[in-house]
Amino acid sequence: MAALVLSLLMLSSFSAIYAADSGMIGVNYGRIADNLPATEKVVELLKSQGINRVKLYDTEASVLTALANSGIKVVVSLPNENLASAAADQKYTDDWVQQNIKKYIPATDIEAIAVGNEVFVDPRNTTKYLVPAMTNVQSSLVKFNLVKSIKISSPIALSALASSYPPSAGSFKPELIEPVIKPMLDLLRKTSSHLMVNAYPFFAYAANANKISLDYALFKDNAGNVDSGNGLKYDSLLDAQIDAVFAAMSAVGFNDVKLVVTETGWPSAGDENEIGAGSANAAAYNGGLVKRVLTGNGTPLKPKEPLNVYLFALFNENQKTGPTSERNYGLFYPNENKVYDVSLSSGKSTPVEDDKEKATPVVKPSSHVGQTWCVANGKTTKEKLQEGLDYACGEGGADCRPIQPGATCYDPESLEAHASYAFNSYYQKNARGVGTCDFKGAAYVVSQPPKYGKCEFPTGH
Repeated sequence: MAALVLSLLMLSSFSAIYAADSGMIGVNYGRIADNLPATEKVVELLKSQGINRVKLYDTEASVLTALANSGIKVVVSLPNENLASAAADQKYTDDWVQQNIKKYIPATDIEAIAVGNEVFVDPRNTTKYLVPAMTNVQSSLVKFNLVKSIKISSPIALSALASSYPPSAGSFKPELIEPVIKPMLDLLRKTSSHLMVNAYPFFAYAANANKISLDYALFKDNAGNVDSGNGLKYDSLLDAQIDAVFAAMSAVGFNDVKLVVTETGWPSAGDENEIGAGSANAAAYNGGLVKRVLTGNGTPLKPKEPLNVYLFALFNENQKTGPTSERNYGLFYPNENKVYDVSLSSGKSTPVEDDKEKATPVVKPSSHVGQTWCVANGKTTKEKLQEGLDYACGEGGADCRPIQPGATCYDPESLEAHASYAFNSYYQKNARGVGTCDFKGAAYVVSQPPKYGKCEFPTGH
């Protein structure tokens, strides 16, 4: 997964993610989409939601500039494609730090650098470059006197583990231990940095729904699971996943390195075979996660170390490849409406309010788990909407009879409402296939049934 991470200051005693006295919640802000709000609008959205930390997957100038003087702390990333160059040449990382970090501080409050992302599963085979790249970036931070204020790390996926069950048996894949795990953890220990981990209970549940309780995965009341190795009881799957990583670090001699969860989330929509995907479960997971973090408690294995977690993600991203879930992890739609309502300060989750007076599509709570609809992007140009509408109702073969004068969906009489109906008809007709809800950026997928006025949107043909 890839995205930008935002975070909310949870308790007044919290000072920084790498020196936290209490739990912290964050959110990833990814930009693999062609219909997202301008960066200045995004910063306004973050501030309006009380979010004061954000993690990027690059060092995009427009984003870093927009975040200047915002009061939002930032984690930036050096992308995987840069690792070979960063590993080979100290001058490269000197230049990179000067142009992408030093140039923006102190106005933009950069607190950490993620060197690569899930490098061990990168198809470009960049694993061998990771530790040398991290070492060179660290040396560059020293050179520019930034080492006290900016930490380094690299997010790993749980697939780096050879074993994760029971948690006490957690271990890294043998082929990774000597070449990269030990040297990386040694660097993190020396620099007082955290290991970044991307953990998704959704993946574990979807693959083992016959063995794992959904309530256990969603932080709901459940019987819990007792670790047969040490007798510790787990009430949530995420806690178990985190402790498996702690156990794996301990097994290679690094029991003292702390951990931050840089990605975790639950998709609000998915394909039919993605068991558990849906807006109700996504709201339950993220709401339960916030409540869990706000307790200030650690995991059963590390009870005195509060959780620091970044939610994935800020927006649904329409250009991400892969299954439907990949494009539906967002807390917000591109038009800045909430996919579901979760308070980042209390964890309370509620349905999005029905407001029939608004021209934007109303999202109603429903039991349509796994179903998706296509609606118009109200922030695009009228020309794009009209072009998409003409194509859908013409060559595209959408059923546009309900939006003709006098028909059931003619009201409200607006280009956005009519385009939404036509786009959804086309999308459903084409079996909700990838790429069938785009219309050159004029449309995007939603996971709860939209409604304009009294017009009901179909879910299939």
